[in-house]
Amino acid sequence: MKKIIYADHAATTKLDIDAFDAMKGFWVDSYGNPSQPYSFSRDTKKALKDARETIAVCIGSDPDEIYFTSGGTESDNWALKGFVKKQKRKQIIASAIEHHAILHTADSLEREGYEVCLLDVTKEGVVLPSFLESRINNDSAIVSIMLANNEIGSIQPISELAEIAHSHGAVFHTDAVQAVGHIEIDVKKLHVDMLSASAHKFNGPRGIGFLYVKNGTDLFPFMDGGYQEQSMRAGTENVAAIVGMSIALKKNVDSISENRRYLLNLENQLISGFKQSGLDFIRNGAENHLPGNVSISFKDSDGEMLLHRLDLMGICISTGSACDSKNTQVSHVIRAIDVPEDYQNGTIRISLGKDNTAEDVAYIVSSLSHILKVN
Repeated sequence: MKKIIYADHAATTKLDIDAFDAMKGFWVDSYGNPSQPYSFSRDTKKALKDARETIAVCIGSDPDEIYFTSGGTESDNWALKGFVKKQKRKQIIASAIEHHAILHTADSLEREGYEVCLLDVTKEGVVLPSFLESRINNDSAIVSIMLANNEIGSIQPISELAEIAHSHGAVFHTDAVQAVGHIEIDVKKLHVDMLSASAHKFNGPRGIGFLYVKNGTDLFPFMDGGYQEQSMRAGTENVAAIVGMSIALKKNVDSISENRRYLLNLENQLISGFKQSGLDFIRNGAENHLPGNVSISFKDSDGEMLLHRLDLMGICISTGSACDSKNTQVSHVIRAIDVPEDYQNGTIRISLGKDNTAEDVAYIVSSLSHILKVN
């Protein structure tokens, strides 16, 4: 069987084995509905409470500020739609490089009469505080800027941006789906009012995530029905997935510094290898970026071709956001950071994970070098 080198961890990650083992019992043995009062549901009720507390510790929040959702997309939708519909203010501010879960939600709200303002970014993919200061006004209801970009890894100055939003009476939301579990996060230090996360980005199961909502933030419930999640998100909780998410997050948070050092070493090996091979490329993103997230644009090349040729060699990478895998046009992020036209189409994203090795990186370098020199 051909060896597979998985280098697309920004798209999804392998489920942590400890998380998987813990989840099994809540599917097979302790399967009681946590909303029921009888003793059989005691284990699931306690597991739900413990998971909420664990996640809260991991991001510096209070447990009652954590609401379980189906993932990042739901959390993003809820943060924007659930907040603005309670406000008289009509402006929504986001950046031009947000994930489509934010951009398409903003588009939907714009069709309902809200004003959407998209902020430019620098060539490194950073929203400068001055950019926000120049566009925010007394009609701004919410500012939503992602903590770290999924395509190029750039990390934003969230605390400064949040303070500007608050000084104008707006709330601040951050899509932290790509960042949670990979960089240190303290919601109080970030000064955010809401934060979105998705378990499958940090070795948890798919289909589960959470929304942090600072106490006092006025938010409409996402779904009507039962009284789950403090009557804010109806529906019987997926206890097994929630338990798996909490275990995976704690393990990643406990090893963040170690993982960062390891991934940056692999990343440096990758870039050095490309340089030594004499390839003509541009590294996209900011110096302050997610460790292991490497966006590269090769001159006069084709990212789709590179993806498929590497796939034949057992290497999994991306041409950009995984959500755009069927869309062959240049991504909105690459356009926003003004990558030169003769490099744009040759953009790929290599997102390394803690299971990758130096041997994996060497093979990626040699394989890409061979493909590009042959073509």
